[in-house]
Amino acid sequence: QVQLVESGGGWVQPGGSLSLSCAPSQRMSDASMIGWYRAAPRKQREWVGGVAGRGTSDFADSMNQRLTISRDVAKNTLNLRIDSVQSEDTAVYYCYARVQSEDYWGQGIQVTVSS
Repeated sequence: QVQLVESGGGWVQPGGSLSLSCAPSQRMSDASMIGWYRAAPRKQREWVGGVAGRGTSDFADSMNQRLTISRDVAKNTLNLRIDSVQSEDTAVYYCYARVQSEDYWGQGIQVTVSS
């Protein structure tokens, strides 16, 4: 079993940046993929972006270069930042990892973009 714990959600003003962190219970290098999904109100969960085991990034085209995902190896955390946020970025964000052909999810963390 792999536990994924998200942190950093909350309220963000339009035009600002949101930052989230995911702390897996195992080394990130054990995952063939670790990344983020999000579920906006009344919408299906969608892929945001992540990092494959060899370090290659995979971002959703819809993020339009606003997305930064980085691994902090020393802290064993996966960090996400979205710049120039708008109301459409309001969602529950889920950390995701695929380890040995099994999918694992964090509990999700709410991010609300509002003035």
